Amino acid sequence: MVIKEVMINNQVGLHARPATFFIQKANEFRSSIWIEKDERRVNAKSLLGVLSLGIVKGTEIRIIADGDDENDAISTLEALINSDFSE
Repeated sequence: MVIKEVMINNQVGLHARPATFFIQKANEFRSSIWIEKDERRVNAKSLLGVLSLGIVKGTEIRIIADGDDENDAISTLEALINSDFSE
């Protein structure tokens, strides 16, 4: 299991379009992936789950991955967040 704390810095947070990019990227991995905010954990592969966290700009979240490609998953998702979700 790998856990990484990251700050959401893009203008709209993890809402609608950025959340969709994040979920599409998370679904490329076999590992189980979760997002945690304020002790609340949701499946990072679920749009409804991610949107339910209400993640806005300046929010620190934890990405948790568990599986055989967990390190790749964490580094890819962290890079996506750090790029402010630009493709």
